[in-house]
Amino acid sequence: MPSTHANILLHAVFSTKNRFKLIRDDWQDELFAYIGGTLREHKANLVKAGGVEDHVHLLFQSHPSFAIADTLRLIKANSSKWINEQRKVPAKFQWQTGYGVFSVSQSVKAAVSRYIDRQREHHAKQSYESEFLQLLDLHCVQYRKEFVFDQELHG
Repeated sequence: MPSTHANILLHAVFSTKNRFKLIRDDWQDELFAYIGGTLREHKANLVKAGGVEDHVHLLFQSHPSFAIADTLRLIKANSSKWINEQRKVPAKFQWQTGYGVFSVSQSVKAAVSRYIDRQREHHAKQSYESEFLQLLDLHCVQYRKEFVFDQELHG
């Protein structure tokens, strides 16, 4: 009987609710390790994780038997629960409602990995909002700018 073979490489990006700067360096690696474990529950593999105080980037191999939306819902739900149970932040932690997810060719895997590694220096010059819109444009995602970010965030 033939078997299924796949290499579904994805780059996911999502922020904290209202882009609050809550993810601290002293526990960020623990968070990424936890996310890696969550991905393994979905037969996925975390290749690279990175980010700054208000958002994360994940490069991972997804399994074809799981919908991308289900995998990201699991990552966000489990990791926010972990952050709250571990009392990593003083108030209730939440991720933004949506996310960006982009297919990645094996030929640019190393470049995307380096991009994720360099988030700290990248965001010394560019905001999350600007970066996210650039990613949407780079991947030819159609959007209306007024609906991309949380509506409850003002000024």
